[in-house]
Amino acid sequence: MGLTRIALQIFEIVPNISEGGRAEVVDACVRSVENAGARVIHRTSDVVHNRSVITAVGSAAAVCDAGVALAGAALENIDLRAHRGVHPRIGALDVLPFVPLSEATMQQAVDLARECARRIWETHHIPSFFYAEAAATALRRSLAHVRSGQFEGLDTRFERPEWRPDVGDPRAHSSAGAIAIGARQILIAFNIELATGDLSVAKRLARAIRESNGGFRTLKALGLPLGEDVVQVSLNITDYCATPLARVVETVRVLARDAGTEIRRCELIGCIPLAAVKRAASFYLGAQIATIEKDIAT
Repeated sequence: MGLTRIALQIFEIVPNISEGGRAEVVDACVRSVENAGARVIHRTSDVVHNRSVITAVGSAAAVCDAGVALAGAALENIDLRAHRGVHPRIGALDVLPFVPLSEATMQQAVDLARECARRIWETHHIPSFFYAEAAATALRRSLAHVRSGQFEGLDTRFERPEWRPDVGDPRAHSSAGAIAIGARQILIAFNIELATGDLSVAKRLARAIRESNGGFRTLKALGLPLGEDVVQVSLNITDYCATPLARVVETVRVLARDAGTEIRRCELIGCIPLAAVKRAASFYLGAQIATIEKDIAT
C-alpha cells in the first residue's frame, strides 16, 4: 500500500461514556481524546440517560491512542456502582466503535478495535467484549446481547463459557465494568419523544419497528422513560440507505397516533451523513431540495 494512501486513511470513533450530568467529567473525557491526537467533532450529553456520546476522527494511531486514553479518563471519573440512568450500560466507557472512513477498510477497523482492547487491558485492566464486525462469534455481533444484564450482571455472565470476555480476565472491573469494543459502518442514532408518560407505548412501538421483531431492516429500537409526561423511542439505524430516516419517523408517527398520542420532538445524537440529510429533506420538502442543495454547494 502506498504511503499516500496510508496518510489519507481516516477512522471515526463514537465512544459512549456513562456520564451525562457532570459537565466537568465529560470535559475531562473529551480532553483525553483530544490530547491523544484525535479531533473531536461532536459531543452530546443526556442527563436522564446519564450518558454522553463523543464523535472523533483521526489516523489509526490517533483514534487507538484516544480509545486507550478515554478508558483511563472514564475509569478515573466514573464509578458505575453509583451510576443511575435509563440507558443500558456495562462500562464507564460503555461502547467504543471504530468506523472506517476515507481510504480505510473494515478489516483495518476490526484490527484497530482488537488492538485497542488489548492495550486497554494492559494499561487499565478493564475487560472487553468484541461486537459487530469485530465479534469473534455470532452471539456477540449484537450490542444488545453484549449489554444484556448490564453492569450489575457482568460477573454472573462471566461464569458462562460463552460470555467470557474477549480480552482480559473473566471478572468485571469493580468500578468501570467492561467495554463493548467493535467495528461498524456509519450509523444514525436518533431519538423520538412521545407525548405520553406510558412507557408501554414506547416499548410497543419499538418492538413493532425494530429488525429483531420483524420490523425495518438494520433498525434497532428501545422504549425508554424520560419523565412523567414523555417517553422515548431510541433508535439506531445501521444502514440509512436500506432504511431511510423519514420512513422510520413517519411510521412511528402513525403508530403513535393509533396509540392515542403523538410525536413531541425528535433528536439527532452525534453526526449524520449528508446523503441521509438530503434524502430526508427530499421527502419532507420535495421540490425545495434543489434550493437546499444549491445553498450547500455555495
